[in-house]
Amino acid sequence: MTDSKYFTTTKKGEIFELKAELNSDKKEKKKEAVKKVIASMTVGKDVSALFPDVVNCMQTDNLELKKLVYLYLMNYAKSQPDMAIMAVNTFVKDCEDPNPLIRALAVRTMGCIRVDKITEYLWEPLRKCLKDEDPYVRKTAAVCVAKLHDINAQLVEDQGFLDTLKDLISDSNPMVVANAVAALSEIAESHPSSNLLDLNPQSINKLLTALNECTEWGQIFILDCLANYMPKDDREAQSICERVTPRLSHANSAVVLSAVKVLMKFMEMLSKDLDYYGTLLKKLAPPLVTLLSAEPELQYVALRNINLIVQKRPEILKHEMKVFFVKYNDPIYVKLEKLDIMIRLASQANIAQVLAELKEYATEVDVDFVRKAVRAIGRCAIKVEQSAERCVSTLLDLIQTKVNYVVQEAIVVIKDIFRKYPNKYESVIATLCENLDSLDEPEARAAMIWIVGEYAERIDNADELLESFLEGFHDESTQVQLQLLTAIVKLFLKKPTETQELVQQVLSLATQDSDNPDLRDRGYIYWRLLSTDPVAAKEVVLAEKPLISEETDLIEPTLLDELICYIGTLASVYHKPPSAFVEGGRGVVHKSLPPRTASSESAESPETAPTGAPPGEQPDVIPAQGDLLGDLLNLDLGPPVSGPPLATSSVQMGAVDLLGGGLDSLIGGTNFVAPPTAAVPANLGAPIGSGLSDLFDLTSGVGTLSGSYVAPKAVWLPAMKAKGLEISGTFTRQVGSISMDLQLTNKALQVMTDFAIQFNRNSFGLAPAAPLQVHAPLSPNQTVEISLPLSTVGSVMKMEPLNNLQVAVKNNIDVFYFSTLYPLHILFVEDGKMDRQMFLATWKDIPNENEAQFQIRDCPLNAEAASSKLQSSNIFTVAKRNVEGQDMLYQSLKLTNGIWVLAELRIQPGNPSCTDLELSLKCRAPEVSQHVYQAYETILKN
Repeated sequence: MTDSKYFTTTKKGEIFELKAELNSDKKEKKKEAVKKVIASMTVGKDVSALFPDVVNCMQTDNLELKKLVYLYLMNYAKSQPDMAIMAVNTFVKDCEDPNPLIRALAVRTMGCIRVDKITEYLWEPLRKCLKDEDPYVRKTAAVCVAKLHDINAQLVEDQGFLDTLKDLISDSNPMVVANAVAALSEIAESHPSSNLLDLNPQSINKLLTALNECTEWGQIFILDCLANYMPKDDREAQSICERVTPRLSHANSAVVLSAVKVLMKFMEMLSKDLDYYGTLLKKLAPPLVTLLSAEPELQYVALRNINLIVQKRPEILKHEMKVFFVKYNDPIYVKLEKLDIMIRLASQANIAQVLAELKEYATEVDVDFVRKAVRAIGRCAIKVEQSAERCVSTLLDLIQTKVNYVVQEAIVVIKDIFRKYPNKYESVIATLCENLDSLDEPEARAAMIWIVGEYAERIDNADELLESFLEGFHDESTQVQLQLLTAIVKLFLKKPTETQELVQQVLSLATQDSDNPDLRDRGYIYWRLLSTDPVAAKEVVLAEKPLISEETDLIEPTLLDELICYIGTLASVYHKPPSAFVEGGRGVVHKSLPPRTASSESAESPETAPTGAPPGEQPDVIPAQGDLLGDLLNLDLGPPVSGPPLATSSVQMGAVDLLGGGLDSLIGGTNFVAPPTAAVPANLGAPIGSGLSDLFDLTSGVGTLSGSYVAPKAVWLPAMKAKGLEISGTFTRQVGSISMDLQLTNKALQVMTDFAIQFNRNSFGLAPAAPLQVHAPLSPNQTVEISLPLSTVGSVMKMEPLNNLQVAVKNNIDVFYFSTLYPLHILFVEDGKMDRQMFLATWKDIPNENEAQFQIRDCPLNAEAASSKLQSSNIFTVAKRNVEGQDMLYQSLKLTNGIWVLAELRIQPGNPSCTDLELSLKCRAPEVSQHVYQAYETILKN
């Protein structure tokens, strides 16, 4: 009889019977009783009252009974911690049992009992098991360290378990290696700043050796670990790729995707001229195609990952178009994903095949799928110019079918084709106009109205067509109303004599009879334009439109690079970085692809970096510096990354090396990057509600509370330029943290909400380190003061002047732009004091042409007062001497990007008639000197 019998009894008084059976002398009876207890526990009955009786059954040699008792213990130890301590002795004894299965079972169970009192008894047995002779025990103990770290991280570190885990990476047994890697990865994820998996070529070699022999899940752990490694050159990258490639033929799809992730990442470092690069591209296609023969759920995951791969390297699957053709029995989510990939792979070579397939799909019964298929035909026309004519004739054939939803989608798509190829396919307008009456969806009606307005001069009865829409103006959706208003104004500007009545009618409907503010505002603008300056109206309304781009739905390149590093995880299915959906952001590390080698960039790759960009820099989708509007409109107003500044950002900043060397040559090594000491407050992950003291980490900051000079607030954005929002502000530096102190005043008549802020790229990488927190709506005539913490790990671009900062602030009304100059002394870091020998050597090393002389007029300070004032703003006096009655102060300061500035300040003591100070500055980046002088003057005079 099966074990199902244990789940059927529900009689009263059962607990007493079980108690008696558990204390029976007969082993079989005991075992039966424990099985009944586990069955009751499984179906949700409370059997915690039997805890002491079940624990007594632990003293047995029977492995099955021991497993059952341990299962019970894991479940109830948390609710009965005092009772659970009774079991500790048995655990310790079992950890020394001659049977390795029992030793492993004991250590596994101890790791699962999350009770602090038991944890302290666990470390001694765990230490023995980590060095056990049996690999099964060692691999179980490795996982137990990760569990223990989750309960009490400090204990694990103090007892040296992390070092033992690192040693297990060199274990002779592949499964032990895999579990050690899994445990270290788990611990490293919860502590991103710790460098636990300190991988080097030797340890990588051991991992690759273990890769061939461990189980499939072990292989996944090792591959994921390899993906986090940065090879030192392209030869090492190629060697790793060669040893990982056999995993592509594994039966487990998770292993395949993990291998693809490693290869996609390391391919960045390979030159495209290498024969091996071409071979690797060919090898990547078959495993990805094989994944599509799995069940639909796995297919969907594979397709979402393939979508990313195709955007990054379309050449991998360019010959595999047929596998993405839709099957009749595919679920809708698989069909839509395949359709998307087909468009991405469409090219001049295969467009005929793709169009024939899409035309077939447009006659399917699934309405959603048909709509997508029609849209796809339009996307093909926009992407492959040579196919546009073929696509338009395909769309016309579909319009002739007179299927309502097909006709409507086709019209929406043809509007986009007109935008891409103006004055090319207007002959089809007559066919479109025949279907005017059948349009009932807002998007299709709006598209048709746009076409009529845009080509009004070619349509004889354009006024009649638009008038027919005007009859039910107030029943239309906003989208259609706005389009109709613009189309009739276009028609009036093209045929003013015939359509005067029509334009007056629409302007009256839009302004006097409408409650929609968008429609009313547009109506008034057109009305004023037409009544005051028809020529200007013509230039505005009939201006040449920019062509639409071929791929509007591509993922932004830097995000795509990050998602490639997460292939095979949830992030690759959502197409979002983990920080967007992992709550709290704990353990979320931003990853990026390795920098491309110079030879691996090629004109054919759409992802190559822009000309002149440093090799380590990612391609940028933001326009050039002059285009502030373009830069700032693309506001990414999500929450900022919490936690310490990322290594990649600081390295990238170092690679840009905006203003030159710093003290690199003296400190030794050309790749020295000074850490941005004041980048982000230490505990920025703290909840915002915990107050400014937490945000600025006043308890554990660098040095003492610095009294750096703070300029009074100035108006940065007047209310008249920002629809009633006035912004004043200043910059401060306190305890190594920079902040922008803002004062927002609402001088409008409506409430303001949904505030957000973004900076344009700037000379020193200043960026908001937290969202702009305005906790309550800002009522009319109300003022709110906010301190916005800033980091210096943002994108870098040299500005003119150097300290210029361009800012965008968004609220529920609009996005507003302004620029301001920040004082350079907010970037002077706390560890800017140089020792005397270094100062002397550096002063001599910097060429004389880099020295700049300045005068600070009317500054009656003695040497002590000047030195004290300057030190409070992180300008440090290295030495002082008196030469011919003049006090000479030799000073040093360091900027957040690692640039050092050396100064000599001459003061005439005790001479009231001479209050001018002489300042000499030396720096490897002479552009900085003028701004440092301004900082001196500001600090000394205030």
